[in-house]
Amino acid sequence: MKSNKKNKILDNYNPIKDLFQGKTSRRDFLKWVGFSTASVTLSACKGPVVKSIPYVVKPENITPGIPNYYASTMIDSFDIGSVLVKTREGRPIKIEPNFSSEFFNTTSARIQSSLLSLYDEERLKNPSLKGKKSSWKEIDNYIIRNLKYLSKTKKDIIFLSYSFPSFSTKKLIQDFKKKYPRTKWITYDPISYSKALDASEEIFGIRGFPIFDLNKSELIVSFDADFLGDWSPENMAKFYVFKRNPEKDMMQHIQIESNMTITGANADIRISRKPSKIKQMLIEIFQNICLGKKPKDKNSEKVASLINKMGSKSVILADGDQESYELSFLINQKINSHALQNDKYLFSKESNDNKFNNFLKDLENENVGALFIHNVNPIYSLPLSIYEKVKKFIKKIPLTVSLSMSKDETNEIMDVSSPIPHWLESWGDTYPVTNVYTLIQPTIQCIFNTRQFQDSLVIWSEIQEKNYYEYLKKIWEENIIPKSNVSSFNEALFHGVVKIKNHKPISKNFSINQKKINKYGKKIVNHNQKKIKKNFELRLYTKISMGDGYQYNNPWLQELPDPITRTTWDNYLTISYSDANRMELKNWNSGDGSLNGNCVDLIKNNQTIIQNIPVFIQPGQALGSLGLAFGYGQKKGKLSKIVHGKNAYRIYENFFIIQDNIEIKKVDRIHKFSCVQLHHTMVGRNLVKETDLDIFLNKPKEIWNEKEKVSTHKGMLFPEEISIWNPNNHKKKEKKNGHHFNLSIDLNACIGCGACIIACHSENNVPVVGKEEIEKSRDMHWLRIDRYYFSDNPSSETSNNENNIYENPKVTFQPIMCQHCDHAPCETVCPVGATSHGEQGQNMMAYNRCVGTRYCANNCPYKVRRFNWFNYVNNQKFDFNMNNSLGKMILNPDVVVRTRGVMEKCSLCIQRTQYVIGMAKKENRKIQDGEFETACSVSCPTKAITFGDINDPTSLISKKIKNNRSYKLLDFIGIRPNVSYQLKIRNKNKNEIEKMK
Repeated sequence: MKSNKKNKILDNYNPIKDLFQGKTSRRDFLKWVGFSTASVTLSACKGPVVKSIPYVVKPENITPGIPNYYASTMIDSFDIGSVLVKTREGRPIKIEPNFSSEFFNTTSARIQSSLLSLYDEERLKNPSLKGKKSSWKEIDNYIIRNLKYLSKTKKDIIFLSYSFPSFSTKKLIQDFKKKYPRTKWITYDPISYSKALDASEEIFGIRGFPIFDLNKSELIVSFDADFLGDWSPENMAKFYVFKRNPEKDMMQHIQIESNMTITGANADIRISRKPSKIKQMLIEIFQNICLGKKPKDKNSEKVASLINKMGSKSVILADGDQESYELSFLINQKINSHALQNDKYLFSKESNDNKFNNFLKDLENENVGALFIHNVNPIYSLPLSIYEKVKKFIKKIPLTVSLSMSKDETNEIMDVSSPIPHWLESWGDTYPVTNVYTLIQPTIQCIFNTRQFQDSLVIWSEIQEKNYYEYLKKIWEENIIPKSNVSSFNEALFHGVVKIKNHKPISKNFSINQKKINKYGKKIVNHNQKKIKKNFELRLYTKISMGDGYQYNNPWLQELPDPITRTTWDNYLTISYSDANRMELKNWNSGDGSLNGNCVDLIKNNQTIIQNIPVFIQPGQALGSLGLAFGYGQKKGKLSKIVHGKNAYRIYENFFIIQDNIEIKKVDRIHKFSCVQLHHTMVGRNLVKETDLDIFLNKPKEIWNEKEKVSTHKGMLFPEEISIWNPNNHKKKEKKNGHHFNLSIDLNACIGCGACIIACHSENNVPVVGKEEIEKSRDMHWLRIDRYYFSDNPSSETSNNENNIYENPKVTFQPIMCQHCDHAPCETVCPVGATSHGEQGQNMMAYNRCVGTRYCANNCPYKVRRFNWFNYVNNQKFDFNMNNSLGKMILNPDVVVRTRGVMEKCSLCIQRTQYVIGMAKKENRKIQDGEFETACSVSCPTKAITFGDINDPTSLISKKIKNNRSYKLLDFIGIRPNVSYQLKIRNKNKNEIEKMK
């Protein structure tokens, strides 16, 4: 009887319903976590969840307070990455890189932030039919009935999806096609990679994106390719930084671009040109290298000469149209570039503009009987010239099914809504690189009544497997595991990635294509320049934060400052200072400390495409060019009420990132930017130390890394020679027991990508404050990346004048967090002792002692403390991720959620260091070097951030601190920071390019 009574209680208990009806207590929350997610954690290893398990029966692999990690693959319409998912009590709370994978093993800001979308209360929760809530049984019956009817007609069944390189899904589509033969799979990426893939297929015979191995390269010349951003499907930053070590063979980087990008910001030499001029340079250099023609442009001649000199140690990258890609591939073939490999390609992108255009023709001719749109939003992302037509055509299709996670502009016009789960709730696989396969596994049970696209295919095609998990496992055990470096499916799940053994090179056409070379030999360089000279050329680009806009409703990404402009929550039209001056467009700082700017209408072929778009005057923007970011302007989701960005896809004609013949017209509207940095220069201070490679290698340290002294009554002394704490014993070495933590940041390796900022948010429960608070300079980021411009001519008297940096400045990035000073000025002025110094070198905060005097912030020379102005939790004004029970599931239980009126700042992730110490003590062992990590050091794709214990003389951090390049910021104040920097070095010592502009 007791057992039956217990079962009856459990049958009537609905924790999810209670959770969404109101606030939950901590006990209810833990019960819900256990009930709904305990068995899900097991599902990652033991198959799909069949039954929920009450938390009173504790799963063996869940121990409260101890995190579990699961290998998986994050994939959406723009990003892909091999990741480790950190879970606590069955809740995914953080995403970190999976270093078991050779490729895609970095976690960008977007990949990490995708976690927040899991706990979005606005996700679709149930299936619907004709706008009314439905059941899966009713949906399946409706779809199967219509499919059977359509199979008797001559109309096509179309699956429209983003690039989804899944081996098992493609097999599943083939099985589906056996039942419904007129099925077609059409790939549609909002930002198309088709031109690059078309060029690769033309030159190499492989429809894949070439992998460039930079290990043997000593010169990289990029023609508008933002390869440290989103030019390649794979993050190239880690390979790039590896070759940027300041040694004799340090790779030299020349960037020719129109918009200021993070790639151009990190270049040794940056040449600013509008897109048409860039292509002219590329053609001239191609004709010189491949056909011996002398370039007319002096810069082209110098670059070509350098490429010829470096030969196979050079690599050429290009972006733009198909011709630009083909020209760069042919140059690399001609010089036999070591970077170009013939046996490795990226297959994560499958864009094909020709097939998509044929699909549009079929739509127009009413040849489509059923349209399944999988997780893309074409009604939002199609160009102005066709999106209204497509919208009209879709409404005429007999069967339309939306397979999406959230409401968007497209599923509004679809008959059936079949909500799909988040990737963290899903099974799957990918084939992103030659002979490399990855797995996707769930780390939490489906929170809502959703179903995977593949599970729906299994049901609709009526195959023998019960579900997609069984199908996936069967396909892998039959086709992949026997050829791979693992012995079982579970072992593959453990690693998250497998390699195929004994693979052979796949290139069919790697020899030099002389016919193509001759074709481009006849190419006319000056084409149609007079006609469009008076108008602008628009270069469309992707922001580090927003990508293609798939994660538009993600607060973390909206509040992530752009590394170049330092703005948040907006997109804008970037323009050069000279062009803005000519058109009387201005940016100015207002009295409340915010940045304001004029707005314009964007016009093409006498048609106004985008109205009232703000103008941002960007140093380094090429004359005659404009820049506009993708991903903004969506009308669905709660953030659309806050973000009023403009939709750049409307001018993305022919899926071409460069649009010419653009006019702009000034309007009366004034825009207020949410900008976190209003100053551009270091105002004569030596904050970011930088030198040239030649000076670094051949001159003594005192010249390029001079140590600053402090002025005292005894004269000029080094900072370590004085102390306000022990003035009589400053020469004696202070004894340090236990651990003493330091952080080192290599400015040569930091590219300014912002991955560390999102990692810090995720780890430390940093709140999102919103556009309005950012405008008031109330951002809460514990870590910021300062960006500075300075003149390319350091000898100029006006080199630090802001008016002198607009044409083509040098750019440097400097991550700034709490410096954890041994002699911290914040500690001495706190009236309540809320901030103090720990024995391990960390500056500590007792939040419940802090009364918010802000004396510490005023006394901090680094300005890294953030005053918490509001209760961001349970506050309707800040309806982001801390305002409902579901959103709070992302919070890290190891870090307290701060309340209003206290100071917040970086803690060097003290919870992580104490966890490592505790585990080592429990296991009765010594801590190994590399075990100590902060959130930012783990997630940094270039390993610019190093954290560790300096009391271990053999540790990497100790070696970094002792390196000749190491210096401490504002060390002359005498506060002894525990964060050090390694100065930046540029390789600009080649005579051939000294005067290149």
